Amino acid sequence: MTQQGLADRRGTPKGHFGSLPNILTYGRILAIPALVACFFVTADWGRWLAMWIFIAAGVSDFLDGYLARAWQQQSAIGKMLDPIADKLIVAAALLMLAADDTIAGWSLWAGVIILCREILVSGLREFLGTLAVSVPVTALAKWKTVVQMVAIGFLLAGSAGDKIWPYTTLFGLSLLWIAAILTLYTGYDYLRATFRHVVPEEK
Repeated sequence: MTQQGLADRRGTPKGHFGSLPNILTYGRILAIPALVACFFVTADWGRWLAMWIFIAAGVSDFLDGYLARAWQQQSAIGKMLDPIADKLIVAAALLMLAADDTIAGWSLWAGVIILCREILVSGLREFLGTLAVSVPVTALAKWKTVVQMVAIGFLLAGSAGDKIWPYTTLFGLSLLWIAAILTLYTGYDYLRATFRHVVPEEK
């Protein structure tokens, strides 16, 4: 019997390195250099292109998870790379927005909070993985991600978007702060869940 047949009998995921959900994840990672390159274009179309690249990455994030479940193509490499791809493209976008002063002053704290939370959660998930403990993503955490992605999308349009709607950047910064507040709360949830497994309960 082939390895695929054995996998099907055991009920293990059918996903593989070249499955469409995994290809979408690889594409998200490959989009990062293109996103960064857009910031070196002085014309407005560079900002619009950066925004559309980010939107496409967000859509692919939804599709790869949906297709992997619908087609039963979950794989170990997909589970590993999917959250990494998400965090990399968000970090790259925030760093470039800070570099060109779209995010500046006090608003930098919102970006710092979001980046620190991503690193914290990654570390906690890795630790909990060694204990064979899984922490499910809460509904609030999903909403945080949606607000964060929309905020970054508006900020990527930035000065180019301001020429069409003068409040584009301001709206993006406001959403970024909302995402940062939600980030603090959801990050606390992860910490609390972790402490339940590392701190013995008092009797």
